[in-house]
Amino acid sequence: MTTADPRQPSAGTAAEGPTDRVAALRPAYQADLADGTGRFFHPRRTDCPWCASTALRTRLHTTDLLQHKPGRFVLDTCGDCGHTFQNPQLNDKGLEFYYRDFYDGLGEQRLAKTFAGRAALHRRQAGSVLPHSPTPRDWLDVGTGHGHFCATARDVFPGTGFDGVDLSQGVELAEREGRLRRGLRGLLPELAPRLAGQYDVVSMLHYLEHTTDPARELAAAHQVLRPGGLLLVEVPDPGSRFARLLGRWWLPWLQPQHLHLTPVANLRRRLEAIGFTVVAEQHGEAHDPIDLLAAAWLLLDHLAPREDAPWHPDGPPGLLRRILRPALLLAGAPLLIAAMLLDRLLAPIAGRTGHSNAYRLLARRTT
Repeated sequence: MTTADPRQPSAGTAAEGPTDRVAALRPAYQADLADGTGRFFHPRRTDCPWCASTALRTRLHTTDLLQHKPGRFVLDTCGDCGHTFQNPQLNDKGLEFYYRDFYDGLGEQRLAKTFAGRAALHRRQAGSVLPHSPTPRDWLDVGTGHGHFCATARDVFPGTGFDGVDLSQGVELAEREGRLRRGLRGLLPELAPRLAGQYDVVSMLHYLEHTTDPARELAAAHQVLRPGGLLLVEVPDPGSRFARLLGRWWLPWLQPQHLHLTPVANLRRRLEAIGFTVVAEQHGEAHDPIDLLAAAWLLLDHLAPREDAPWHPDGPPGLLRRILRPALLLAGAPLLIAAMLLDRLLAPIAGRTGHSNAYRLLARRTT
């Protein structure tokens, strides 16, 4: 699911403790931040990157609520087509800075455990293809990360060969550990010419929103599919009622990583324009019941003293911060439990009531 190149200095060896690893990375981070964060952004756009309309309005101001790296981020929405996008958008230096130590490095083990525990969701995602293509031979998962989706999808499609594309080193690890038949490190639009016409299914699961140019990614998916092949896309739904209700605490905003959030009507029209026919649209089926729990966690984490991180200039936390953080999080446990229960109660009706936090499209290459 990563799209920015996270290559970085080593985070240390397994024998080193977290404090040593953070200390080793701190000088490089502080050097990156010496001149502020302004150099990480392109100039602000005055038109919509999806339809070129100039009818823009600001939807959200926020900060990095997950890693707590410095910086402020703005999401604008187009008044004509409804496309929501980061504006100003991160440039290559900014993408490298904010992705660093999220999927790899300091964050690798935490994220790998998170994705490894998503088998039920991955099984539902793969199962949505089954009625339309029961025996695909070759499948390409774009933004595959550590290949956990492919490992689960193989249970649904045991005769299928699963390849994965990602910019992070996790794709190489996934190949070595057998979750992928072949791990390709790079960007799909750059790899597409040599992969042309090789796949029966291409999946982009919570990937397009990370990309700098979603239209280019869709065109590349069309190129690597065989005629009649299927493209499976799942993305956050910016029209979700939870997005309005929770504001900056809605997890799928995921700033600064999510650059584009596209309404379903826009994506359908774009797919049809480049030679696809949409054969399935799902909302409730794509919903992940974590909105209230995630919002509660983000709020508590925001209020609690920070954990040590190399982008914080003040060094490791002192005794008081080390005591206060777990105490506040423990005090917030009832809120987290209540939020989790409400998420589960609302999940069966999320799609019907407009609360679904994601949607899924399955499209066949027809031309």
